[in-house]
Amino acid sequence: MSGTRRGTAGHRGAHLGDFTVQPRMLVICGWALLVGGTGAVAALALLRLIGLVTNAVFYQRWSTSLVAPGLEHRPWWLVLGAPVLGGLVIGAMARYGSEKIRGHGMPEAIEAILTGGSRVAPRVAVLKPVSAAISIGTGGPFGAEGPIIMTGGAIGSILAQALRLSADERKTLLVSGAAAGMAATFNSPLAAVLLAVELLLFEWRPRSFVPVVAAVGVSTVVRGFLLGTAPIFPVSAAGLHVAPTVDVLCVLAGLLGGALAVAATWLVYRAEDGFARLPFHWMWWPAIGGLVIGLGGLVEPRALGVGYDVIQQLLTGRATVSLIVGILVVKTLIWSLSLGSGTSGGVLAPVFMIGGAVGAAEGLVFPHVIPGFWAMMGLAAVVGGVMRSPLTGVVFTLELTHAWGAVLPLLISSTAAYALSALLLKRSVLTEKIARRGLHLTREYSTDPLETFFVEEVMDRNPDHQTPATEADLLGNGAVPDDRGATVVTLRPDDTLRRAAYLFAEHDVTRAPVVSHGPDARVVGTLNLHHLLHARRHDLTEEHHRQRLLPGNRRRAPDAVPT
Repeated sequence: MSGTRRGTAGHRGAHLGDFTVQPRMLVICGWALLVGGTGAVAALALLRLIGLVTNAVFYQRWSTSLVAPGLEHRPWWLVLGAPVLGGLVIGAMARYGSEKIRGHGMPEAIEAILTGGSRVAPRVAVLKPVSAAISIGTGGPFGAEGPIIMTGGAIGSILAQALRLSADERKTLLVSGAAAGMAATFNSPLAAVLLAVELLLFEWRPRSFVPVVAAVGVSTVVRGFLLGTAPIFPVSAAGLHVAPTVDVLCVLAGLLGGALAVAATWLVYRAEDGFARLPFHWMWWPAIGGLVIGLGGLVEPRALGVGYDVIQQLLTGRATVSLIVGILVVKTLIWSLSLGSGTSGGVLAPVFMIGGAVGAAEGLVFPHVIPGFWAMMGLAAVVGGVMRSPLTGVVFTLELTHAWGAVLPLLISSTAAYALSALLLKRSVLTEKIARRGLHLTREYSTDPLETFFVEEVMDRNPDHQTPATEADLLGNGAVPDDRGATVVTLRPDDTLRRAAYLFAEHDVTRAPVVSHGPDARVVGTLNLHHLLHARRHDLTEEHHRQRLLPGNRRRAPDAVPT
């Protein structure tokens, strides 16, 4: 068996490409366009519904415009009681409607993809936005993006279920709907696509990426007609100049944001553990979470609701010290503790606010750059630490503010927070919930080592290369029935080990002859199941074997990991 990589003349692998893509991708793109437009309308409907509930509960008026519950002074009994009442309604909806409405949306979408064949029940498409509107409209410190991810995903899944599609194609339309809703909510097409790639698709392939972008493109255009194209939180970046010392401080800002992200994530799941120990049914838990929200609202009313107005103040440098401290403490506590109760609401808007607050606090002592600069650093850092999606954190901040000149410091801050969070916590606020349901999700993606080796590099070779191919061997490359009805699996020398593994798994075989190309085909070798481990050993060697490569110290890496 060959143990080294050898350059090969000719065209070995000429039939392979960087990506595997079929024209059917264009069909899925066509459906994704429809999903994108529908997702944008659903996002607008959710925002209007949140505004309607907020105005009705806190201001006793009929209006669908988004307004903060704590914008004006309200009676203490209303601030305290509204979240409790909202929690009671949500608990009843979850128990008697669908338990899938509990939580912040993204773990539920991930679970549907991983274990449910990307199938979402139609009632979730209705109950999730309604429950979120009730939760946020009665003062819940949550965002609309998690529910719209679940709602948009449900739209894509329902359409896919009505068509004759595979599970992978259903996943593509589900994620297309989720990303479309996200893009329409924040006018952030690139961040929505990145979020889909980093959190939902679990692959980087044209068959899924292109339809998702198609859906997001349509959604963003429709959003422009419905809500405009201006940034959500515009920041004036005039005069932005980032000195090297500021870049260094961005590392510290990232670490502080990462520490806050770790603490908030820890609080969410300690709260969930505490609610799980209560001696009564979970349908009552959101009401208790609502009580926590109400008590926090009495301390800092601006911590209630989505809080877009507060985020705007933080990012433009107009927040007072009392507001910064109040948001940093109260918002973090009531969001973390109430989210653990299983109520309905998203995580991004609260994370934006908490991150903006910690950055604004840093701006009180760090050197001035432009108004809101450090709040932007904090926002990107906390998103990178909470979501474990550093690029999404950077792009979200840029698309929300249009402060394009802050790319490098944002990248530094977000990555520093991401690194700290990954070192201190095994899972994020999203994947921990998945793990608690008995699943494991890795978010490390790399090239499959089976894809980098060809069959001829590891097969057992026929010594004289003169064994004629039988009629069964010549039936074709792959697996076909012979004239006796038996399955014949054959391989070519330039097949990848990944293709061989797929054929072995599909036809339940552990060995296959390797047949040369051409009219004078010969059986040139045999591939066994254990040969597939060669690629894995090579991958492990490259990961773990350390050696000096300076002149005089060059040694070939071993074929196996040293013991």
